[in-house]
Amino acid sequence: MDKKSFLHAGHLPTLIAAFLYFDLAFMVWVLLGPLGVQIAKDLGLTAAQKGFMVATPLLAGALLRLVMGVLVDQLKPKMAGIIGQVIILAALFFAWHFGIHSYNEILTLAVFLGVAGASFAVALPLASRWYPPEHQGTAMGIAGAGNSGTVLAALFAPGLAMAVGWNNVFGLALIPLGVVFLLYLIMAKDAPDAPPPKRFADYAKVLADRDSWWFMFFYSVTFGGFSGLASSLVIYFNSEYGLDPKTAGYFAAACVFAGSVSRALGGNFADRIGGIKMLTGVYVVASIFIAIVSFGINNVWLAALVLSIAMLALGMGNGAVFQLLPQRFRKDIGVMTGLVGMAGGIGGFYLASSLGYAKQQTGSYQVGLLIFVGLAVLALLGLTGVKTRWRTTWGAAHLTTAKI
Repeated sequence: MDKKSFLHAGHLPTLIAAFLYFDLAFMVWVLLGPLGVQIAKDLGLTAAQKGFMVATPLLAGALLRLVMGVLVDQLKPKMAGIIGQVIILAALFFAWHFGIHSYNEILTLAVFLGVAGASFAVALPLASRWYPPEHQGTAMGIAGAGNSGTVLAALFAPGLAMAVGWNNVFGLALIPLGVVFLLYLIMAKDAPDAPPPKRFADYAKVLADRDSWWFMFFYSVTFGGFSGLASSLVIYFNSEYGLDPKTAGYFAAACVFAGSVSRALGGNFADRIGGIKMLTGVYVVASIFIAIVSFGINNVWLAALVLSIAMLALGMGNGAVFQLLPQRFRKDIGVMTGLVGMAGGIGGFYLASSLGYAKQQTGSYQVGLLIFVGLAVLALLGLTGVKTRWRTTWGAAHLTTAKI
């Protein structure tokens, strides 16, 4: 194997399949956010209910990522992905065919959409197991760039809802999902050197390692910030600047696009300069620009620019975390991807739900945003505290060729 050539270092069809599966799954996972304005109007939802509605798939996805992580180790990634996609297709068909008529029904659908968010625990191990340490950041960045599906949701869902009704958007989503499912069946292949299945008792042992908790916390900030904002921005631009859902979707898509494409860049840069340096810069930039947003910006274009920079940083942080994770937990990458992904989803649930609650209670999103800034600062302090130990133990030069 030529380690200098990324294209020859792994299995490209599987990497592409992982990206496509992740991309469309993420499109569905955050779909209620871009549709939130129209759904809330028809169902008569309050600001807090809107926030909880768009946050529920994030929480469900967070919890189900742990389940999918177990399935990855027990059934292998490809089969786990097949099961997840079948559930998503069935849930969307049911919602489209029978319709959604109440807040409880939309929350039920939101729970099932969480299965789409759990795709994270499948797509990344599916790709990661094919690549050596020095290419992990790039491979995981490309597979993880499937979070660009959030852009598709923001870009197209509000306009389609205005044209054909938001319930019919669920039916239209079945078309690309079905195509990707077929491609996944053909292209995806499990790596031959995957670790053997573990006993269920072994999963608890991973949590005894303090590094697992650090990774979970770091990702709860980077991915939590990205997913929470991605689910909330259409509602944010609509309520703060009076934009119609379609226009708000365009602004949200631009911001989310910055965070989506930067994931692969973050992984690649982390391969070059080290994941710790990348994360340090990410937390500094994200905390500054989200704090700026929290104090209010009168011009919608300037607000979009500031949010795009924050999302850019958070997206790069997602890639950086997953440059480091396989170096530390390569033999446990399936369960750790589930655990870390779960923490990221919980972070997103907190941000999205707290924004809606803050808006209803205070008339502003400021409190929710500033608390999240505080979490980013804590992550920065925590990273500063562990970096020396990481670089002198599992990240030492004599143990790995990857930059830590």
